[in-house]
Amino acid sequence: MAFKTKFVAAVLFWLFCLTNFLHAQGRVQLEIQAAEQAPVTAQQEWMQSLAAAGVSEFRISGGAPLAKVGIETQGGPADRVYVVTGAINASGDLLLPGARFRRSQAAGVARWLAELAEKGPPDKQEKKGALGLTFKQFQALHEALAGPVGFSTRGADRFEVARKIAGKLAVPVKADSGTLKAEGEDKLSDELSGLSCGTALACVLRPAGLCLVPRGGRGGPELAIVPAEKGLEIWPIGWPPKQPPPKVLPVLYESLDAKIQGVSLTTVLDAVAKRMKVPILVDHNALARHGVDPDKVTIAIPPGRTSHDTLLRRALSKSQLKYEVRVDEADNPLIWITTVKPL
Repeated sequence: MAFKTKFVAAVLFWLFCLTNFLHAQGRVQLEIQAAEQAPVTAQQEWMQSLAAAGVSEFRISGGAPLAKVGIETQGGPADRVYVVTGAINASGDLLLPGARFRRSQAAGVARWLAELAEKGPPDKQEKKGALGLTFKQFQALHEALAGPVGFSTRGADRFEVARKIAGKLAVPVKADSGTLKAEGEDKLSDELSGLSCGTALACVLRPAGLCLVPRGGRGGPELAIVPAEKGLEIWPIGWPPKQPPPKVLPVLYESLDAKIQGVSLTTVLDAVAKRMKVPILVDHNALARHGVDPDKVTIAIPPGRTSHDTLLRRALSKSQLKYEVRVDEADNPLIWITTVKPL
C-alpha cells in the first residue's frame, strides 16, 4: 500500500512538472535603440514611463541609426527568452515588431510584452477570430450554434425558450442562479423555430436585458448569459451577409400589388414575413427607447405596384425605422428591424 501511494504521488508530481513545462511562460528582454534624430529627452522619458508601467527588463541606448526591430528567441521550452529589439524614432515614438507606441502608451507596451511572454511572437500566435476568441474557438462555437431551434416559440415563455435552446447546445452555457428566472408573463411574439440556435437565443435574451457572451479557454469555448452592459463583446442577433442583399434574399426585390390602408406596422411586418417566408425580427429595446410601438403605428400606402424592399422602407420611414438583411449561423436570411438612430 505504501509503495502504491508513493508511486501515485510520483506520477502526480511528474504530471505537474510536465504541465508547467508545456505551459511555461517565457521571459522578455527589451533592448531599445534611440535613433540619432530622436528627441534629446526621449531616452530619459521612456525610461521613466516604462519603469512606471512595471516593465523591468529593458535597456535603452542611443546615438545610432534607426534600428531594425525584431524578436530573437533563445533557450528551450522551460527557459524561453524573447530578446526584443525596439527603436525610438525621430518623433519620440517606440517602435516594436508590428506595433508603435507613444510615450503616454507605456502601459500598452507592458501589455504587449506580457502577451509576448505568455503566447510567443505575434507571427507564431494562434490566429485571432471574433469576439475575443481565437479563430479555432470562434469557428467551433459558430458551428455549435448553427443547429435549428426546431420548436415553436411564439406565445411561449421567454425564459423557458432560453433554457430549452441552451439545453440543445453542444457547448457549455453558464448563467448565474436566477438569471433565467421562473416562468411568468413575458411571452415571445417572435417565431424563431426556423432560425439557428445562436441567433435565436441572442434574440430571446435581448428584450430581457440579457446577452450571450462567448468565452475561450483550454477546455474549449463556452457561453455565458449575463446582464447586458456597455463594452461587452456579445454574440449578435444575426451576422452581416458575405454577399449583397439581392443575392442573399432575392424575394425582397420581387414585385407585388400593394394596398395598405389603416393597419398597424405589426400587421404589415407579419404579412411581409409570411409572404416572403423569411423571419422578421424587431429590435424591441431600440424601439422602446425611442418610443415606437409597432402596434400603434398606423400605415397607409396607396395602391400600386411595388417591391417588398420599397414597401418595407416606406412603412418603416414613418417611425424613423430601418431594416437590415442579416444571416444566422446556418446562413439562413432574416430581416432585422431597428431604429435609424442608434440605441
